[in-house]
Amino acid sequence: MSNEQRFFRFLQQRIGLDVASVGAPMVERALRQRCAALDACDLDDYWLRLQQSTEEQQALIEAVIVPETWFFRYPESFTALAGLASKRLAELAGARPLRILSLPCSTGEEPYSIAMTLLDAGIAGHAFRVDGMDISPLSVNRADQGLYGRNSFRGSHLEFRQRHFDETDDGHVVHERVRQQVKLQVGNVLDPALNTLAGSYDFVFCRNLLIYFDVPTQKRVFEVLKSLIHEQGVLFIGPAEGSLLARMGMRPLGIAQSFAYVRQTESAPAFNSKPVVIAPMPPPVSNVPRPSPMPARKLRVVAPSAQARPAAPDSSAELLAQIARLANAGSSAEAQAACTRYLQQYPPHAQVFYWLGLLSDTAGDSGEALSHYRKALYLDPQHAEALAHLAALLASQGDTAGARRLQERAARRAGRESEQ
Repeated sequence: MSNEQRFFRFLQQRIGLDVASVGAPMVERALRQRCAALDACDLDDYWLRLQQSTEEQQALIEAVIVPETWFFRYPESFTALAGLASKRLAELAGARPLRILSLPCSTGEEPYSIAMTLLDAGIAGHAFRVDGMDISPLSVNRADQGLYGRNSFRGSHLEFRQRHFDETDDGHVVHERVRQQVKLQVGNVLDPALNTLAGSYDFVFCRNLLIYFDVPTQKRVFEVLKSLIHEQGVLFIGPAEGSLLARMGMRPLGIAQSFAYVRQTESAPAFNSKPVVIAPMPPPVSNVPRPSPMPARKLRVVAPSAQARPAAPDSSAELLAQIARLANAGSSAEAQAACTRYLQQYPPHAQVFYWLGLLSDTAGDSGEALSHYRKALYLDPQHAEALAHLAALLASQGDTAGARRLQERAARRAGRESEQ
C-alpha cells in the first residue's frame, strides 16, 4: 500500500469519503498541512502519530472537510419547505411538533435558514424543532456561536438579515428566537447510534453529501436517511444527487428547483397528493433534443460559468486559461496535469472539475466523468456545460429520467438568461 493510500483508506472508513470525488491532491494537501503542524519527519512518522491520537484523527478530518455553505442556499427548497410544513402540521393536528434534520449542518447556515423559514411562514416556535448534526466539532462550535461574516450572505435578497440578526463589530449574530429552535450536535451519518432515531423526522436536509461517497457508501448512507424520515417524510438533496436517489427508490416531489424527494410508493403521501407549486412549473421542454450517447469529440474552449466563483487572482485565471488551451489542442494529459496543479494551489473551482469531467468523458472513463461533473455542479449548480454533458452521459447509461431533469434545468437557466 502506497504512503497516501493508507490515509485514503482511513478517511473512507471513518467518514465514508471517496477520495476520487474530491481529488487526491486535496487530501494530499491536507496531509502536508498536518505533517507541518506536527513537525512530522515524513508520512510514515505522521501515520504513527495519527494512529496514536484521536485528536489528530479529528484534525485530519477537519483539514479535509471544506465547508461551503451560506444562508438560504437553493432558496426554492426553503419556499417548498414552508408550504409542505404547514400541510404536515395540519395533518398532525397538534399531536407533536414537526421535526426537521440538517445533516451535515456544517457551520449552521442551513439549520438556521430552516428555522427562519418556518418562523416567517407563521409557524409558532413550539410547533417545530430543528436538529443540526455534523461530523466536525469545529463547524458545530461555529454554528453554536451563531456569528456570521459576509461570505454567509450571498445574493441580492437579504431582507431576512434585518429580521433575524443583530449587527455587531464582528459580524451578524443570529437572534435568540431563531437559535432556540435549533439543537446542534456532533454526529456521523454512518454512526449506528442513528438507528435509534428511525422514523423521527418529517423533513431531512442532506445536501451535497452523497456525491463524496463511493457507490457502496452511498447505498449505506441512503438507507440511513430513508430510515430517519417518516414514511410520509421528505428528503431534500443537492442538485447533483437526483439521479442517485432515483436509482435507490425515491422520486422527485414535483416542486420546481426544490430538489425534494419522497419514497417511491404506489400512492403519494397525503400531504403531497396535490403537489404545492411554489414557483410556476415550466412547460414541457419540446425544443430540447433528447439526449443521446456522447461520441468522442474535440474539446472546445468554454468560458467559466457566469455563476461560478468570483474572479480569481491573475495567476489562477492564467492557469484556467492554460487548461482550456491544452484541452482544446488535444493535449489531454497536460490538461489533466494542469487541473491537478490548480487544485493543489487554489480552492476548488467548478470550471476545473468541468474540464476534468470532459477530459475523462472523452477518454471513455464514464465513472470519473460522472464524479467530476457532479463536483462541478456542487460548486456551481447552474453550470450550463456541466449540466448538458452530465445529462448526455446519464442518457447514454440509460438514466433517461435523470438526463431529462438536467436538460430542463439547463433550459430554465437559458430562459432566465434570455430575459435579462
